[in-house]
Amino acid sequence: MSWHLSSVAMLAKALEAKTVSSVELASHFLSRIQAGACWNAFLDVNPDLTLEQAASADRIRAAGKAGQLTGIPLAHKDVFVTRGWKSTAASKMLLGYQSPFDAAVVERLGMPSEQNPNGAGMVCLGKANMDEFAMGSSNENSAFGPVLNPWNPAYVAGGSSGGSAAAVAAGLAPIATGTDTGGSIRQPAALCGLTGIKPSYGRVSRYGMIAYASSLDQAGPIGKTAEDCALLLSAMSHHDPRDSTSLADSGEDYGRYLNTAWDASAAAAKPLSGLRVGLPVEFFAEGLADGVAKSVREGANQLQALGATLVEVSLPKTKLSIPVYYVLAPAEASSNLSRFDGVRYGHRTNEYRDLSEMYKKSRTEGFGSEVKRRILIGSYVLSHGYYDAYYLQAQRIRRIIAADFQTAFAQCDLILGPVTPDVAWKFGEKSNDPLQMYLADIYTLSTNLAGLPAMSVPCGFSQDLPIGMQLIGNYFSEARLLQVAHQFQQATDWHLRQPSEVL
Repeated sequence: MSWHLSSVAMLAKALEAKTVSSVELASHFLSRIQAGACWNAFLDVNPDLTLEQAASADRIRAAGKAGQLTGIPLAHKDVFVTRGWKSTAASKMLLGYQSPFDAAVVERLGMPSEQNPNGAGMVCLGKANMDEFAMGSSNENSAFGPVLNPWNPAYVAGGSSGGSAAAVAAGLAPIATGTDTGGSIRQPAALCGLTGIKPSYGRVSRYGMIAYASSLDQAGPIGKTAEDCALLLSAMSHHDPRDSTSLADSGEDYGRYLNTAWDASAAAAKPLSGLRVGLPVEFFAEGLADGVAKSVREGANQLQALGATLVEVSLPKTKLSIPVYYVLAPAEASSNLSRFDGVRYGHRTNEYRDLSEMYKKSRTEGFGSEVKRRILIGSYVLSHGYYDAYYLQAQRIRRIIAADFQTAFAQCDLILGPVTPDVAWKFGEKSNDPLQMYLADIYTLSTNLAGLPAMSVPCGFSQDLPIGMQLIGNYFSEARLLQVAHQFQQATDWHLRQPSEVL
């Protein structure tokens, strides 16, 4: 049975019907991970521990205590610390690091126990590759080599959650966790033909997530369908007192609207009647590839055919999101990464004369070039004489960007546009020009700055590579975003397309 072609929802039904066991599913995907090592999607696997968890899931199911996700395998982005698997953030700085505890996301999705009674019972397949410390848009910044795109190995898989996306696209895992600081769930999902959602800031606990930019980082799922993402997000989202930014009322059933009409009075053929979809003029301006623009507009037209009304809106500060993000995110990164100094844990240089030299050499050897670049930028904008000119000014513009969205949402219920300006690019094509790499995030950064939920939904192909359509909602509207995405996927088959080597 080709279980790797099945959605999480289908696997859950198969487990419930006893068509397959969790141990059989785990064994199937472990075999595929071994055979698919060429994609470099995984950094660490522990088959014995995976099969031990799967056996526990089967016992839970036999006892009649299984939840909807019990026994489903998944991959975790290597930014989440995990017991039993190495947690490196794809950096030499944390080479071989073994965490003594699980991140909140890992704990919430993992096996239930006395200490973790709300665990969903999912089975961890291993840790997915990523850009080092989640800094990148192509997964070329990993200290352990780049992740290849299953649609074409000559092209990038996107970043920073490229390993998570490639693992799902290549059929190595049915679903995976990711993090999104400036588009790092949506962008690799788009480039690999998958569905991924970044929830509102604070929906998912950041406890145990190796921090990049704390006011921007947010965890979410990458899967085949909106339904799968709703299932995983519902299990991930909860209030966590260990995270001071965790929302007090976080945690709900994000799939509750999936099979309902937007308006209760809507006809069955027009389930999205009453929905107003905003199309920002700035998202369809110069710089957007023709093939991407065509597919995204066709996606908008499909929503219109389902009953939605298309409305033109404006997000005038879209272009400013790039300089604002690349001031604020590096500033926070320079602070967060200061803990990696060779003293307490992480890489320490072998030869040094004094403490100062140990700091310098340990950080020089442990960090990659992109991480060093962002630390330097962050230290610069926070330094005396530049803090007011750069950091405070960026914070002011951040508030204006958030206000622009609220003005737009007065005219529409959700905003639609592209995820990226173009499809996946070839390895090396942008890596020597950081500015060109940063421009790839122009449509995703603003939602992180505003803390809004947003998702990527497959909507077409160009040059035989997948294209993602971005849906952006107002605060805490994840269930509605997933509803619209699900209705779109009921009417289209883009999310069902598979890379030829996966079949």
